[in-house]
Amino acid sequence: MNSLPDDFWGWVVYLLRQYGSSFLRGAGTTMLIAVISTAVGCLIGFGVGIVQTTPTDKAHPVKYFLMKLVRFLLDAYVEIFRGTPMMVQAMFIYYGLAQLFNIHLGTMEAALFIVSINTGAYMAETVRGGILSIDPGQTEGAKAIGMTHVQTMNAVILPQALRNIMPQIGNNLIINIKDTCVLSVIGTVELFFATKSVAGAMYTYFEAFTITMVIYFVLTFSCSRLLRLWESKMDGPDSYELYDLATTDTLAHTTGLYSYPKKPRENTQNNDIRDGGR
Repeated sequence: MNSLPDDFWGWVVYLLRQYGSSFLRGAGTTMLIAVISTAVGCLIGFGVGIVQTTPTDKAHPVKYFLMKLVRFLLDAYVEIFRGTPMMVQAMFIYYGLAQLFNIHLGTMEAALFIVSINTGAYMAETVRGGILSIDPGQTEGAKAIGMTHVQTMNAVILPQALRNIMPQIGNNLIINIKDTCVLSVIGTVELFFATKSVAGAMYTYFEAFTITMVIYFVLTFSCSRLLRLWESKMDGPDSYELYDLATTDTLAHTTGLYSYPKKPRENTQNNDIRDGGR
């Protein structure tokens, strides 16, 4: 029987050998929850943000009243989920659904639902700000050529707003990777929960959570670099002339490939008069 290690790095290696699969399963669950919930939260945020920025027409009282009511409910949703901790939301929703409505969600289903609606509340404000950041003149121009509000949003406003809010989408993904640890309160076996189990079994809390801290950093740093790469791809090339996107006519290039020849000076009386008789 092998003796247990007696130093820090020895325990780190021992835990990786004995419980490496537990750490990997926990990290996989964490990433699964974070990625799916961020995607669903973005869809929720876009829906709420678009409704919040849709113009209302007082000429139709019924539609105006319904739009005001919907906006009030959406504003309440955003403020409640942005103003309370996700750990409290997890406890409230997981146990509240079971007690009040007899809905018993599995821990994984509950985790996806909780993180998605929490992310949606934050994304709603991000999308609203992204839409309002677009120059109003573009909306006016689109309507001037006969585009409807839906066409304007789909073809003009939302593509630009999406690029503007891409950093915040990436930020929400990184936050969700870290904040999934609060789901351990409802029994979701993600990375933090798995680490507590390993640390409790061997009483090696420092060593186990050192491994977990490194795993979290690798996950968040990798996602951050990938999102930066995606943002650069959305920006396009710095110079479109490199790809001949503008024109294939060298006369129209701005790189100085063509210069017009100087006209020969004509020896006329007008030139002599204009040049002062020289």
